[in-house]
Amino acid sequence: MKVIKNYLYNVGYQVLAIIVPLITSAYVSRVLRPEGVGANSFTNSIIQYFILFANMGIGYYGNRQIAYVRENKDQMSKTFWEIQIVKTIMTLYAFVAFEIFMIFYTRQPEYMWAQSLNLIAIAFDISWFYEGIEDFKVTVLKNSLVKVISMIAIFVFIKGPNDVTLYIVVLALSTLIGNLTLWPNIRRDLNKASLKFLNPWQHFLPMAELFIPQIATQVYVQLNKTMLGVMVNETSSGYYQYSDNLVKLILALVTATGTVMLPHVANAVSHGNMQKVNKMLYKSFNFVSAVSYPMMFGLAAISLTLAPKYYGPGYGPVGPAMMIESIVILIIAWSNVLGVQYLLPIHKQKQFTWSVTLGAVVNLVLNIPLIRVWGLNGAMWSTVLSEISVTGYQLWAVRYLLNFKELFADSWKYFTAGLVMFVPVFWMNTHLSNSWIMMGIEIVIGIFVYGIMILIFRASIIREARELLKGKLHR
Repeated sequence: MKVIKNYLYNVGYQVLAIIVPLITSAYVSRVLRPEGVGANSFTNSIIQYFILFANMGIGYYGNRQIAYVRENKDQMSKTFWEIQIVKTIMTLYAFVAFEIFMIFYTRQPEYMWAQSLNLIAIAFDISWFYEGIEDFKVTVLKNSLVKVISMIAIFVFIKGPNDVTLYIVVLALSTLIGNLTLWPNIRRDLNKASLKFLNPWQHFLPMAELFIPQIATQVYVQLNKTMLGVMVNETSSGYYQYSDNLVKLILALVTATGTVMLPHVANAVSHGNMQKVNKMLYKSFNFVSAVSYPMMFGLAAISLTLAPKYYGPGYGPVGPAMMIESIVILIIAWSNVLGVQYLLPIHKQKQFTWSVTLGAVVNLVLNIPLIRVWGLNGAMWSTVLSEISVTGYQLWAVRYLLNFKELFADSWKYFTAGLVMFVPVFWMNTHLSNSWIMMGIEIVIGIFVYGIMILIFRASIIREARELLKGKLHR
């Protein structure tokens, strides 16, 4: 039950972390206009490279290491401070690198310096510690409050197209304050650790191993926006960002399982219980498949009218881009289970690294021709194909460790149910009145059709839900 509770906490926060800018983006898209939105997206994609360097793979590594030693409070305290020291030093190096970069980079310096607040904020991010001890309540409640305050600040202070810098500052400060709110709990959760007994650099090489896949991941997360801004225009970069925001909102409901399951699986691995690890993996894969198929087909069915209706005039290109990108909901959900929930906890970092590196290479190779030919939609297809290559490699890497027949047992049922749902919803979306009420009806019908199909197929997710409900009732 703890895993489910943590999943719900993490889902809540992940959704809020995306839904706050999503709510404000309907306002911001009209106030800042496509040019201002594009400027923020493009400059943010650049600062993310420096943030990546500062993070140094700590998100996955710190979460896992804390999970390994959390039964020993003294060892956990020592591990925390060693990792945090490395992170602080790497953030200082990253900021120096950014200052050197700004000597030569003269494009939109005001926006870039405002974005640098995000780099400062990363030094104080210790959410990885609370994920490691599986205390998601602390991070969710405190950060949720800050997110809501930042949303209010945007509506109060952002009034016109000249407020791009202020908008960037508000977003960055909300991240910084959110990270700072986690620190007061540290005195309660850790013992004192003597500085002379700390050996922070023992963690550097293991972090570097996970730093490589993070670099690769960021390449095809941020590079598309950067290349669109350079090869097409900054407005296209904004279109990509807004499509990505809506897709990542849906995806957050699924990938939240990765953050929750990583420490849980890592703890099982530390006790040598591989049978439990594989059992958790099959259940998790089945769950994300059951949820991802309808989300993928459902978003694709309503995307053509959802994007321009939500963001307003001038954002028509976001619709087709979102329809293409919806494919990654399923693909990333699978790779999240195989990579984050399985390969990392069982010390298969090399295979995980190769998978995301392959994705980065595929993305980089395809970006240039596809963006030149199809612009925004070309970048989207490049993203989809790169994610397929990541998941494909991970499946190849675990071919002798997992039973594919059991892994994909009900996948055809979820695919068929999702496809049957897509047909009427897409027809309604493109042929009937374009109103919010009608879109709500389409979503309800889609859920109903998918649910009926799952019952007809007697998918295993129904049995697992009943068992879970029965277990709760017996408590």
